[in-house]
Amino acid sequence: MTPTTLVVIPTYDELDSLPRVVAGLRELEHAVDVLVVDDASPDGTGELADALAADDPGVHVLHRSRKRGLGSAYRDGFAWGLGRGYDLFVAMDADLSHDPAALPSLLAASRTADLVIGSRYVPGGRVERWPLRRRLLSIGGNLYVRGLTGLPVHDGTSGYRVVRRDVLEAIDVGALGSDGYAFQLEVAWRAWRAGFHLVEVPIVFVERRSGASKLSRAVVVEALWRPAVWATRAGRAAPPTTPRTVRRRPPPAADGGGTSDR
Repeated sequence: MTPTTLVVIPTYDELDSLPRVVAGLRELEHAVDVLVVDDASPDGTGELADALAADDPGVHVLHRSRKRGLGSAYRDGFAWGLGRGYDLFVAMDADLSHDPAALPSLLAASRTADLVIGSRYVPGGRVERWPLRRRLLSIGGNLYVRGLTGLPVHDGTSGYRVVRRDVLEAIDVGALGSDGYAFQLEVAWRAWRAGFHLVEVPIVFVERRSGASKLSRAVVVEALWRPAVWATRAGRAAPPTTPRTVRRRPPPAADGGGTSDR
């Protein structure tokens, strides 16, 4: 049977783009449920998400009282889905930089991989409408992490990915302390160190057309110092464990998606 899939979408002031993202996901041939994790967006994104959920039982909303960061949003969103029996978890942005139409290729790769990363930096992947400074920052940051930790991926900071339930449980994702892009790096690094199989699938990343970027100096600094800590503690050597194989969980009950927390 087809694994149940939850797409977790953190939001903060994504009023213009969220309806198009959700519509694109719900129109896919592969059925996916959507969880919007909204950090009390002042532009009304949370209320809009509630309206979308009221019209579609496959859309759910998790409201948070304040802006608490990307990593925190994913930890809460993944916990919500783990408690409701989902098999696959998708992380993606709400600003249309991640095309919902690309998701089937990531899901297809998840049949034989534990963590699938939508990569901008493998053949076929690319970035559109980014200034040179952002390109250099992103590419340089990934090279830095790869060289420091040995993580064998080209785009560890990518926010578009599919991860199996087994991975989230094995790495105890709820206990991870990273936020921002460092959270994406830590999930990939810990999954690799635990012996899970990582695969990169090319995607086209398109810079947002509306809203403001969430990138800040604090996010960049964290993505630099945390990998240094991991490398110091674990070294750069390959994982000491034998690579795991993808496990097939029995599908959850038909109502495994649960109800909306609005």
